[in-house]
Amino acid sequence: MDVYGAVVAFQSTPVYLALLLYFAWYPLITSVMWIFTSLIFFRRREALGPERLAAFYSRDHSPLVSFLIPAYNEEANIAATLDGVLRVDYPRYEVVVVDDCSTDRTLLEIEPFLADPRVRLVRKSVNEGKAMALNDAIPLTNGDLVFVMDADAVPAPDILDRMVPHFRSPRCAAVTGNPRVVNRDSFLAKLQAIEFASIISLMRRAQRVWGRIMTMSGVVGIFRREALYDVGLYSPEMATEDIDLTWRLQLRHWDVRYESRAVMWMRVPQSLEGLWRQRRRWALGLSQVLVRHGRTLLDRKHRRFWPVVVEAHLSVAWAYTYVILTVVWFVSFAVGYPPVGASPIPNFWGMLIASVCLVQLLTGVALDRHYDDKLPRYYLVAVFYPLVYWILMAVITVITAPRGFLVNRQKKRITLWKPIRE
Repeated sequence: MDVYGAVVAFQSTPVYLALLLYFAWYPLITSVMWIFTSLIFFRRREALGPERLAAFYSRDHSPLVSFLIPAYNEEANIAATLDGVLRVDYPRYEVVVVDDCSTDRTLLEIEPFLADPRVRLVRKSVNEGKAMALNDAIPLTNGDLVFVMDADAVPAPDILDRMVPHFRSPRCAAVTGNPRVVNRDSFLAKLQAIEFASIISLMRRAQRVWGRIMTMSGVVGIFRREALYDVGLYSPEMATEDIDLTWRLQLRHWDVRYESRAVMWMRVPQSLEGLWRQRRRWALGLSQVLVRHGRTLLDRKHRRFWPVVVEAHLSVAWAYTYVILTVVWFVSFAVGYPPVGASPIPNFWGMLIASVCLVQLLTGVALDRHYDDKLPRYYLVAVFYPLVYWILMAVITVITAPRGFLVNRQKKRITLWKPIRE
């Protein structure tokens, strides 16, 4: 059978029809689900009256907090980070910076801050990556709570007032905050500003309603020391140690929470190369945890985790569906056969999917505008989100996900430190 005949035959099979239906319905159903459940979170947690809000965020419970900042070649950002941390309005905290054998001027930038008695420096003699830097430094901290953040981020002054009260619950192991993009010079950075509000923040609101969270953001997370030791600290062999730690905490039936009011200003990759490397690491990390913890999650006692796991698998399956159909359509056009279910002219399904996607993005912007008042102006670039990110993430997932099966055999190159952000 020639290529033309094979293309025609394949597009008349039930398999092709199933792929088309999944490709069309998955983004519609998930977008509506994210919107609905995030609004439930907003109603329960964010739309509080002044009296209830003041009661929840009182300072009656003020344990010692240890800011833990792993750093590797962060000369451009570490001073601003430390200055921001020392401006946090909270009565009891210390700052521990871990230098993982930086080869630039990072140490010189840190040195002036050591005059503050709250700041300490831990210098490693062997570069072993972020996870090991954290594992080596956690025993050297004094706080009941350990706040892990990146060396190029700046916390809002009230961040601890927003996060610490959650630990009144003895089951609360960790709270992740709301990362906001501060460097918005490039088109890709503007898209990421929208993404963190309308995808990541929206999904964490929804997942919190489900009862389980996919990941504690590596840039902003506070942990109960006891819980960290209970699960054995970070796993250096995992590409995304933050996702793995989040899953292990919840598999031990600890509670992990999301606090939308806890704002952390972070820097993101502004080049396509940097973004590709970052998202490749994220895709690899997700596939690793799905493989490593897959059998454990089948146990009925972990059933509250099932919505997160099912959605993760479905998202990977959709990426493969997207790529397969795109290849089929390109080949079909190339051989002169108009593909079934696809058209170069926007049709009803294409416009419906795009419209629902834009509604989701608008919902995220509306919810997060209280913490980032400049965010609405970037909604104008949201129309490009499906075109850029769906293609990019689908290709990255298809290429990277199979490597998750080698979870115990990889670490070094792409997983030591996050990619350059230029």
